[in-house]
Amino acid sequence: MDMKDMPAALRPREKLLAQGPAALADTELLALLLRTGIQGKGVLAMAGELLASFDGFGGLLQASADDFRRVKGLGPAKRAELAAVMEMARRALLQPMQRGPVFDSPGRVKDFVSLQLARREQEVFGVLFLDSQHRLIEWRELFHGTLSQTSVYPREIVKQALALNAGALILAHNHPSGLAEPSKADEYLTQSLKAALQMVDVRVLDHLVVGAGQVVSFAERGLI
Repeated sequence: MDMKDMPAALRPREKLLAQGPAALADTELLALLLRTGIQGKGVLAMAGELLASFDGFGGLLQASADDFRRVKGLGPAKRAELAAVMEMARRALLQPMQRGPVFDSPGRVKDFVSLQLARREQEVFGVLFLDSQHRLIEWRELFHGTLSQTSVYPREIVKQALALNAGALILAHNHPSGLAEPSKADEYLTQSLKAALQMVDVRVLDHLVVGAGQVVSFAERGLI
């Protein structure tokens, strides 16, 4: 049934206004954002298919613009709205890290890097640069492609840390295979970067490895 054919009290917008957003099912919330379906498919059915394709809201928030372009019925306006919601989620996670020490909310750090990296089709190496109070200065993606000891340049990370006057940082990269388990190469790279940054008095607090639905922390494993 399309929304226009539903009783007014059951339409997502009216239901939200009367009962609050928590009363809505996932498909209803997404349908409100999409607003319209396509020929032969109502917006509620479209919302349900999107959620199934992306494994729920978590997958949608991690999807790239290219992921959205491949979905029939998602025109520029709908893609822009979904991208805007994704960016709001990222900024909501960033704000507490900018206001206080990142380890006051370690779950948010993992959530943030997962949003950035979990669904990427190539390996991406990024850095959370922190001030002396361990508050976030900036997130930067520095290296892309197949990562190895030779493709992640300690000199570039040191240069960026000095330019931002960082006192500490958190390393992060993804495994497109979906397995978050750190490799021996990841461990060796982490120790190499830690040694290089110690020379300029910048601490490496953690290295996060992002897989499908999991983020592994070197610090929690005792590997830092």
